[in-house]
Amino acid sequence: MMKSNTRENSNIIRAKFSAAMSAMYRHEVPAYGVLISIVESVNDEVLSKIGAAGLGLDTQEDVRRISQERHGAIRLGTAQELSYIKRIFAVMGMFPVGYYDLGQAGIPVHSTAFRPIEREALAENPFRVFTSLLRTELIKNKAIRVQAEAILSTRKIYTDRALELVHIAEKKGGLDKAQSNEFVLQVLETFRWHKHARVDFATYQNLHDEHRLIADVVSFANPHINHLTPRTLDIDAAQHGMEKSNISAKAVVEGPPKRQCPILLRQTSFKALEEKIIFADVNDAKTGNVETGTHTARFGEIEQRGVALTPKGRKLYDELLLETRAKVTPSADGSNATLYQQTLIDVFKQFPDTWRELHDQKLGYFRYRKTSKYDNEDLSDLKALLDSGKITINPIIYEDFLPVSAAGIFQSNLGDEEGELTLKASSRDEFVEALGCEPNDEFQLYEGIQKRSLNSLLNQ
Repeated sequence: MMKSNTRENSNIIRAKFSAAMSAMYRHEVPAYGVLISIVESVNDEVLSKIGAAGLGLDTQEDVRRISQERHGAIRLGTAQELSYIKRIFAVMGMFPVGYYDLGQAGIPVHSTAFRPIEREALAENPFRVFTSLLRTELIKNKAIRVQAEAILSTRKIYTDRALELVHIAEKKGGLDKAQSNEFVLQVLETFRWHKHARVDFATYQNLHDEHRLIADVVSFANPHINHLTPRTLDIDAAQHGMEKSNISAKAVVEGPPKRQCPILLRQTSFKALEEKIIFADVNDAKTGNVETGTHTARFGEIEQRGVALTPKGRKLYDELLLETRAKVTPSADGSNATLYQQTLIDVFKQFPDTWRELHDQKLGYFRYRKTSKYDNEDLSDLKALLDSGKITINPIIYEDFLPVSAAGIFQSNLGDEEGELTLKASSRDEFVEALGCEPNDEFQLYEGIQKRSLNSLLNQ
């Protein structure tokens, strides 16, 4: 039988990889499976009580993708690792969007998010990976910095076959079904947890004393996925569900407060696992001496996503968040969680909380759709058509991340003391050079989706 040369759509490859990653993580971190069950139960209850229309969701697009919604996070150590992973994600139809400076929050990395960028691709499968690059130049101890860079320079985090399949995909314009199945399995090895460290205990401890995240990136043979994240329609209910299931939840939900019309992104997580690892005596490999210890890095996260904000809306959000934190700085131990949440709610009363206000004040991005009431009216008066119900709007879901929220999640799983570090501003130019391209601008992507939606009304 002749072998088929039909190329498999990148959306399908991405969906396969997302499903494989989820299955692997459930096996490695059983609490993540509990988390998925909690989220599914909450989502079913919210949809039955409020319905898709009440949530501003498009039943043909948004509701269908909720069960698929996940993001992962990975931390890389070198520019070469970042360059290669860009090519790997491109095979899955995932491209870099945004630049995130976490150095200001005491986290020695800068990051981007690899994700689909077209509305159609997002509707098929919106899987995204928050990808960070360690900034070794921020390691203050020169001897440890040199040692860390030397250790990272000798590791190989991608299998030969994975890179070979990337080359085939780039040369042939994609992979066939058999190749894509193999590609998923090969790439999954990069994200898999391995309990054997590449360094001895003393080296690990030195790296750990500089910063826990540095130890996490440098000490292992590959950059294991450090968390996966299902999407919920009610993060407060999901948080309560974690507590009822005796899962140690983060004290404060990161992001905006609970609202009638969700904006941007709200996140919470359960605390990082303390996992047994084996340190090798790398100075005398012939003896086979090993020492055991523990490492904390991997956790589970939940996210609730709302409407993507315009630059105007994002400016208002940032101002209100700063105002809130100037009044109450949330403590990682949860001692002032109630006060912080109430202050957040009070301050954010200044942010409009209906879809029409968000739309009319140009604070958020929306898609447009004609209803059965529409009867060939002039589309120039959009406000009148919206008022009459002849045109409806659905929020464009925010697909990206928030630096303050990401840092808050990182810090809660690294230890409070990590946030005390003061680091110089990240170097965007260095990150772009390592990446090999400029990340896509999130605002331009959302603006494009909104414009194409409006233009499609004219062509119907």
